[in-house]
Amino acid sequence: MIDSHCHPDMPEFAGDRAAMLERELAAGVTEIAAIGGGAAPGTLDVALRWQAELPAQAPLPRIWATAGIHPHEASGATAASFDELEGLASDPRIIAIGEIGLDYHYDHSPRETQREVFARQLAIAAGLDLPVAIHTREAWADTVAAIRAAQAAAPGRIRGVFHCFSGDRAQAAEALELGFYLSFSGILTFPRADELRAVAAAAPPDRILVETDAPFLAPVPHRGKRNEPAYVAATLAALARLRGWERKEADHVTTANFRRAFPRAQ
Repeated sequence: MIDSHCHPDMPEFAGDRAAMLERELAAGVTEIAAIGGGAAPGTLDVALRWQAELPAQAPLPRIWATAGIHPHEASGATAASFDELEGLASDPRIIAIGEIGLDYHYDHSPRETQREVFARQLAIAAGLDLPVAIHTREAWADTVAAIRAAQAAAPGRIRGVFHCFSGDRAQAAEALELGFYLSFSGILTFPRADELRAVAAAAPPDRILVETDAPFLAPVPHRGKRNEPAYVAATLAALARLRGWERKEADHVTTANFRRAFPRAQ
């Protein structure tokens, strides 16, 4: 199994990061995408930096990474941030620009600043021909408008994943029409997520991924606990039930989709 989006660098894992990764392997999760999201110099690549802290001889999953400026951090972005982002992309472990997007729920950065930083990063991704990992919360229309504008400016070079997709069927159709993948998190197992389960059951099989977004959004039966990559197994099992698949088939499908969504992750 692959956890296509998680945050193992976060302080929630500071006390047992190596043990957490061992549990992941024991659960059958052999690869993860560790997500960047800072703005200050030296923080965009935290998904790479924390790996240096791990025991050299410990059994580890294969660790991919992304680099980007999260919308919460947009107000801290500078010219140096964008220069660093472009430089980081030369590392073969960086498989995408992300997570990037818009978040109007918390508004930690002014909305206009979020839109400017998002547009700049979409342009960088197009120039580097790298996919993007999209974060959108209570900002769907503006997120889609920014992607459409970027696609018009750079045809064929803006693609990627709507991470932790939690929208309705109309939004899913729009995301798919843009050429993006839908990544489902532990929300898929939440009692009130019937609309999301309908989306996951009906989505094209070649456009779906699973993730944890750890340490957030632990799936049932782990809800209320700190999430970790091993728990992606519960989300994958839920997806398999919805699609009428054996779990092995769900694993095969989502793994193949991950490879297509992120061509560097081979």
